[in-house]
Amino acid sequence: MNAPASATDTLRTALAGLLAGLPPKQAAQAVDRLIANYRGRTPTHAPVLRDRSDVAAYAAYRMPATFEAVCAALDAFADAVPEWTPASHVDIGGGTGAATWAVSATWDGERPVTVLDWAEPALALGREIAAANPALKSAEWHRSRIGAALTVESTDLVTISYVLGELTEADRTVVVDTAAAAAQAVVIVEPGTPDGYTRVIDARDRLIAAGFHIAAPCPHSAACPIVPGEDWCHFSARVSRSSLHRQVKGGSLPYEDEKFSYVAAARFPVAPAPSRVVRKPQIRKGQVLLDLCGPDQSLHRETVTKRHGPLYKAARDAEWGDGWPPPEDTLT
Repeated sequence: MNAPASATDTLRTALAGLLAGLPPKQAAQAVDRLIANYRGRTPTHAPVLRDRSDVAAYAAYRMPATFEAVCAALDAFADAVPEWTPASHVDIGGGTGAATWAVSATWDGERPVTVLDWAEPALALGREIAAANPALKSAEWHRSRIGAALTVESTDLVTISYVLGELTEADRTVVVDTAAAAAQAVVIVEPGTPDGYTRVIDARDRLIAAGFHIAAPCPHSAACPIVPGEDWCHFSARVSRSSLHRQVKGGSLPYEDEKFSYVAAARFPVAPAPSRVVRKPQIRKGQVLLDLCGPDQSLHRETVTKRHGPLYKAARDAEWGDGWPPPEDTLT
């Protein structure tokens, strides 16, 4: 569940140099505050990104991870709608534009793109970074209050990534309903925490009530089988750390795993995965244990052994978040 290398490399190149001239202490302070906001202690009356130093720190600290998480969600959605390509895209609360990069990495070609955010410094930096991506050269970046006053013109695809946690409950409702009224498809990504999952499930319910079909990650549009408070549905995307990323965030590992929750839905017919791998597969001698969410609203474990032939090899290659089983024509 990783973005194409070329898209990732282009984004990293575009991000390089953002912190030039910004004192390390100032960058670290901005990152610390952003971490607090990311974990759910965000004041809902003001933009999270206040000035250029905040935005530069955010782009270095969060943009690569946001990009990979949204790419993973979009890949799962694209698998469920293989004949569909968005002709237009609106990114609500898009900040520096990670989701617009993810959409361009998922579907080739240029399309009308509009990024809405209430932080002008984020929009300015997003526009600057987007100059490196030919698919985003004509994107429009508009300052907009993300809440009760939000308006969105009709579009094929709306993305809302890592935004709902910054809003009041009332504003979250308005944003999801506005997206549903404007779009043919909606993809929402939140942090892979219990609170993030709860926000995603609430949004999922609203999308279904508005007539949408769930394309991913769920293999159905019925109620989520997870008992509230006992567990939460989330996934993981591997993020390679650049030297810039390590400078801002610290740590010595060359990668990190971004945990995220998401829902992707469409007004038109979708073909969701038969089941979804909802935990990291456990590979043991001669067998693979897969924890699955099934089409009958069940959470169950499937054991795949060598006796299953090609399916066993596929199980050994399966990743957390994949659909299961793979298409018959891929089992060789």
